[in-house]
Amino acid sequence: MIEELTQAYIPLVIWIGLGLIFSRLTPDKFLKFLGQGLYWVGVPLQLFVLARQTDTTKGLVIPVTVAIAVLLLSLAIALVTWFSWQWFQQLQSQLETNLDSKSPEAQRATLGSFVLATILGNTGFVGLTLTQVLTSHDHSLNNNWAVLFSVTNNVVGTYGLAILIASYFGQKQSSNHWWTQLQAVATVPSLWTFFLGLNTQFVQLPAAIETGLDQAVLVVIALALLLVGLRLGMIKGRASLPKASLVSVIKVFIIPLLVGLGATYWGVTGEERLVLVLMSGTPTGLSVLILAEVYDLDRDLLASSIALTFLGLFLALPLWLFLFT
Repeated sequence: MIEELTQAYIPLVIWIGLGLIFSRLTPDKFLKFLGQGLYWVGVPLQLFVLARQTDTTKGLVIPVTVAIAVLLLSLAIALVTWFSWQWFQQLQSQLETNLDSKSPEAQRATLGSFVLATILGNTGFVGLTLTQVLTSHDHSLNNNWAVLFSVTNNVVGTYGLAILIASYFGQKQSSNHWWTQLQAVATVPSLWTFFLGLNTQFVQLPAAIETGLDQAVLVVIALALLLVGLRLGMIKGRASLPKASLVSVIKVFIIPLLVGLGATYWGVTGEERLVLVLMSGTPTGLSVLILAEVYDLDRDLLASSIALTFLGLFLALPLWLFLFT
C-alpha cells in the first residue's frame, strides 16, 4: 500500500505544490488561459484517448448509476447536515449566528454554496488521475468505469443539477431556461471528443501517434493539477472554514464510505469497487467557482471547501486503499 500511496501522492504533491509556490507570481490572465486551454483542448484530448480504450460492451450501467446516485445522495446528506447544524446552533444559544446575521438572500446563497461544494467533485482532473495511478493499466474495465463516471458527473451534475441549484439559491437573477441548459450541455467539447473516441475505436492509428496521445494525457494531468495548485494558492477566505470542514467530511469520507459499503453489498469488489470509491470521493470541483461568479454565491465557502477537501483527500486515500483493495 505504501508504494501505491507514493505513486498517488507524487503527482499531487509535485504539481499542486508547484502551483501553490507560483500562485502569487502568476497573472490572472495566465490562469484563465490555462483553464480555457484545459477546457477546450486538454480534457477533451484526455477523454478522447480514454474513450478509444473504453469497452462499451460491458460494465456501462454500474458506473453511470452510481454517479447519479452519488449526486442525489450527496444532495440529501448536505441538506440534512445543514439544517441539523442550524437547529443545533439555535438550540445551543439564542444569540445570532454568523448565518443569521446575513440577509435572507445571503443565507440562501450560503446554503446553495454548501450544497454545490458537497455534490460536485473534481472527477475529471483528480478522479481520472487517481484511478489511472492506483489501478491496473491492463484492466480496461477500471478505465471504462472511471471515464463513464466522470462524463455522467459532468453532464448530470455540473451542467444539470448544479445549474438548477445555483440559479435557485443564487443572489443574482439569471435566465435559466431549459434550452439554455441544453445548449450548455451540447457545446461541452469533452462530450464530443468522448463520443468521437468511442466511434473511432476501430481506426488503427500509427504507433507513434498512439504513443504521442498517451504522453499528451500525462501532460494534461500535470497541467490540470498545476491549475488546481494555482487556484488554491489564491484562496483568501477563512471565515467559512467551519462550514467547509463539514463539506470535507461529507465529500471525502462519508460519501465514499457509503459507496464502498454499498458496492460490497451488491457484489462489486476489487479494483472496480476502488474506482467507484475514488471517483465518488474526489475533492470539490473548480467548476463551483465559475458558478459562484455567474450566480453570486458564497465564494469564500466554495474556495475554502476546495482547499479542505483536497487536504481531506490526502488523509482519506490510505483508508480507502486499506478498506477497499
